[in-house]
Amino acid sequence: MPTFPAPETGILLTHFIVSEDIARSRDFYANVLGGEVVSAGETNIVALANSWIVINTSGGPTDDKPTVSLTLPELDTVSSFLNIRVANIQEVYDDWSAKGAQFLTPPIDRGAEIRCYLRDPDGHLIEVGQVNQAFFEKQRP
Repeated sequence: MPTFPAPETGILLTHFIVSEDIARSRDFYANVLGGEVVSAGETNIVALANSWIVINTSGGPTDDKPTVSLTLPELDTVSSFLNIRVANIQEVYDDWSAKGAQFLTPPIDRGAEIRCYLRDPDGHLIEVGQVNQAFFEKQRP
């Protein structure tokens, strides 16, 4: 089991999401996307691939962020999203769809990459992409 995300040296990247139903979001990241629950207490953490998803509720300003409130995303306006790169996008699309993930579209070939998007239960946007090796091979001199 992964340990709490505290690096011994350097830095460790985590992604914090606001959720209206923490257990539902934790289950989505663990059971649908294949992560592992590290903490299911007041702060919920899921180890996902080589990163961490921290899940908590919305809230108002605190003394260390005095003018910032945490809220759920607006569905059609995005300023940040999780970007997941996979080896085989069709396998991931089929697997996660079978587990309940609802993608906006099937994977679409965009030239340099094949990608599609889904939302987590709270509406956070997630991009899933695969490098299109054939595209880059055509670019070689």
